[in-house]
Amino acid sequence: MINQLMMTIIDKKTIAKDTIEMRLAGGAIVRTIEPGQFVHINVGNQGSHMLRRPISIADINESDESITIIFKVIGSGTEDLQSYQIGQELDVLLPCGSGYPIKEINVKKALLVGGGIGVPPLYYLGKKLKENGVEVESVIGFQTKSSVFYEQQFAELGACHVVTDDGSYGWKGYVTDVIDQLDFDYYFSCGPTGMLRAVSNKLENHKGFISIEQRMGCGIGACYACVVPTNDDEKNGFKKICKDGPVFRANEVVI
Repeated sequence: MINQLMMTIIDKKTIAKDTIEMRLAGGAIVRTIEPGQFVHINVGNQGSHMLRRPISIADINESDESITIIFKVIGSGTEDLQSYQIGQELDVLLPCGSGYPIKEINVKKALLVGGGIGVPPLYYLGKKLKENGVEVESVIGFQTKSSVFYEQQFAELGACHVVTDDGSYGWKGYVTDVIDQLDFDYYFSCGPTGMLRAVSNKLENHKGFISIEQRMGCGIGACYACVVPTNDDEKNGFKKICKDGPVFRANEVVI
């Protein structure tokens, strides 16, 4: 069940170029959030933005009942969001979408593959997998050194490989240049569509899940603004990213 509530900003900092980390206190409801789900945030004042902004959940702190979100300032909406200060409140819908079904699969070693702002939701996923006794290895990709974040956090979960497009930090190239050198049972990936397509193609013989980044309308599955075609030729159907996703089995949808 999706809830609407006012969440208080209890921490905020810049962790990389144009990249903001916020912690929001929201009460016991945060304990129900599953890895891969997101929040839909109303930003701006007096209707300056008609649509809410979907933001991935990077971490959950059950002791103080807070969530951590990470977003990149790339437009007027996220520009307004980053202007909020500690102590202010945000109008939030949560938990939105369907997460990674880690309770339904048998995995011994997981590979996390993230790109840019698709990296954050994989951190909470990795924490929960490790809590369940799963070995975790991560490949996280960024444009350049100044964009890198959460390397230490992922390294605490297991081996972590950082890749930058320009080679200014870590491996030079793309995440797909690294992943085929690694052994794992399942992969879990989140990032830009082009990256997800490349990862899915590279790992077509492996079991896995992808999480799609997408601008949304309502965020609750009512408006059909964020649909993606399925790979089921017989049904020729569509899935709603905000409700059926953003997490899908690899090759379940056409990206």
